[in-house]
Amino acid sequence: MDAERGTLTVFFEGPFWVGVFERISGGKLSVCKVTFGAEPKDSDLWDFILKHYNGLKFSPAMDTVGRQTADNPKRRQRNARKQLQMSGIGTKAQQALQMQREEMKTQRKQGSKEQRESEKQRRFDLKQQKRKRKHRGH
Repeated sequence: MDAERGTLTVFFEGPFWVGVFERISGGKLSVCKVTFGAEPKDSDLWDFILKHYNGLKFSPAMDTVGRQTADNPKRRQRNARKQLQMSGIGTKAQQALQMQREEMKTQRKQGSKEQRESEKQRRFDLKQQKRKRKHRGH
């Protein structure tokens, strides 16, 4: 049975606070970026996770190396302190976010192309109807 692990990193980027959800499942890493307005409190983050986690759009999964956790409680505490002091997101997470952006870009291009073609077809149909009405005769 594969272990699942998730982390949330909140940091200040420009005028907004940003949260990065990282989910590791079966040796695959998926990432989602969420922009908060003002600095979120712990209770706000907890409410957000409870209400909106299922609706988050994670990036496509990419391979990652799973980390072994140490059994020593002091080492765990040291690692937790280090993670709290680190700012920003890891390079794997950045790559996953970039993949997600590119995927959304291709979806958006495909959608706009379909919309353009349907509008073109609609205009063509209107022209054909107009021509038929002209040649109907009275």
